[in-house]
Amino acid sequence: MTQIQPALFVPHGAPTFALRPGAAGAALSRAAGTLTAPRAIVIVSAHWDTTVPTVGFADRPETIHDFYGFPEALYALRYPATGCREAAEQVVAAIRAAGLPVEQDARRGLDHGAWVPLRLMFPDADVPVIPLSIQSQGGPHQAHALGRALAPLTAQGFLVIASGNVTHNLRDYQLAARNGGQTPAYVRQFADWMADRLQSHDIGALLDYRAQGPGAVQAHPSDEHLLPLFVALGAGGADAEVQRFHAGIDDYVIAMDAYSFLPNQGGRP
Repeated sequence: MTQIQPALFVPHGAPTFALRPGAAGAALSRAAGTLTAPRAIVIVSAHWDTTVPTVGFADRPETIHDFYGFPEALYALRYPATGCREAAEQVVAAIRAAGLPVEQDARRGLDHGAWVPLRLMFPDADVPVIPLSIQSQGGPHQAHALGRALAPLTAQGFLVIASGNVTHNLRDYQLAARNGGQTPAYVRQFADWMADRLQSHDIGALLDYRAQGPGAVQAHPSDEHLLPLFVALGAGGADAEVQRFHAGIDDYVIAMDAYSFLPNQGGRP
């Protein structure tokens, strides 16, 4: 019998997270170690943004170094992932069955939002990886609907990993770095508000986070780094067991919270 998989929301932090994984990296590694081996991983990164949901079909997705001005050691890192056409076709079919448009990309590789957490969680690269894009123009409602489309796959051995950050304001990072490294109050306030709303399954408030969350617009001047969380939330299903398995702050302003959404096998998708 195929073991049902959770949907995970994981942080990818700054690119240097790959070199200095710290407590968040250790939490991701531990979480992966508790899982039954998945059939395939659907990886949703904040850094692949398209108009229409797009599924990667590359046989060997390349490691994309989509950043500049970082230590040379980062550019030497590779993640030797393999794809799986059959699994990618199942992802396409699930999205289409939910009534959403979907496209395919035969060449898309793995940006740092994908390969950085994957190197920590599955260092042997022994599970096929299927990249899936976000649609920032669609906002939280569209991201949640995309996740709901993926929910049936969790019962078929697919592990959904959505990668972003609970807070992401690069301008405030620069300000904090110049002014002594103090973390602005909104970072913890917003992260804790998200945790409370997730634990209480307050989907309405979460989808309206920009109006209801404390410091939400400062936490996310644009919301592409939070959208993967809504994908994971949708993929876990309406009655998922929610676990915040890491909470912390890196680089003054980046909340590195990580969540597991374990589907309730008797619950609603």
